[in-house]
Amino acid sequence: MAHRVTTRAVSVGNDVTLEADLSLPDRATGVVMFAHGSGSSRHSPRNRQVAKALQDRGLATLLLDLLTEDEERVDLRDGSYRFDIPLLAHRLSGAAGWVSRQPVLGALPLGLFGASTGAAAALIAAAGSPAVRAVVSRGGRVDMAGEALGAVSCPVLLLVGARDEVVLRLNERALAALPRADLVVVPGATHLFEEPGALEQVADHAATWFATHLLAPAQ
Repeated sequence: MAHRVTTRAVSVGNDVTLEADLSLPDRATGVVMFAHGSGSSRHSPRNRQVAKALQDRGLATLLLDLLTEDEERVDLRDGSYRFDIPLLAHRLSGAAGWVSRQPVLGALPLGLFGASTGAAAALIAAAGSPAVRAVVSRGGRVDMAGEALGAVSCPVLLLVGARDEVVLRLNERALAALPRADLVVVPGATHLFEEPGALEQVADHAATWFATHLLAPAQ
C-alpha cells in the first residue's frame, strides 16, 4: 500500500538550533534520523535516496545537519568539525531528545542511519540512549566510535562496499566488538556506492533492517 508522505523543513532545538528535513508518511511505524558523513549535509543525494526507500516502507525520516551554518563554513575551510565525533554524537543525542518531545514522532520507535563519520556519531548516541532501537551504517567509520561499540545494545547493520577495502577491514574489526550486529558487503561497490544498483541495495537492506527491528519488541 502506497504511503502519502508530508515533507517539511524543521528547526531542531537543543543547545543549538539545527536545520532538518522531516518526511512523515501517513500511518508511520517508526522514525529514522540520518547522520551524514564528513563534508556532506542533509541535502546528500545518497542519503535522500535511502530515505525515500524508508518512507516507502512507512518510516518517517529526519535528515539532519549536525553543524550550524557558521560551523559548516568553518569546516569547509579547515575540516575542524567533521571529525569531532563527540560533538556530532552529542548533537545527534540532542536531536533524539527533540524527536521524543514531538507529537506523533515521540510515540514512534527510533532508528539511526549514519554514513562515514556520521556512523560513529550514531553508534555513540545509540550507546547512550535506550530509546534507539536499531542502527544502520553506510560505509561507516565505525572504528571512530571507540569503546562505545561494546555498549551498543540495539541491532546494528554494517553496509560496506566490497571495493572499499580499508573501511571494510575497519568494519570487520568493529563487528567483533558490537554485541548485536551483521555485516553486509555490497559486491563491486566502492565507498560512495556510485556503481549501478549499489545504492539501491543499500536502501533495500536498510529499509528491511529498520522495518524488522523497529517493529520488534524492545529487548
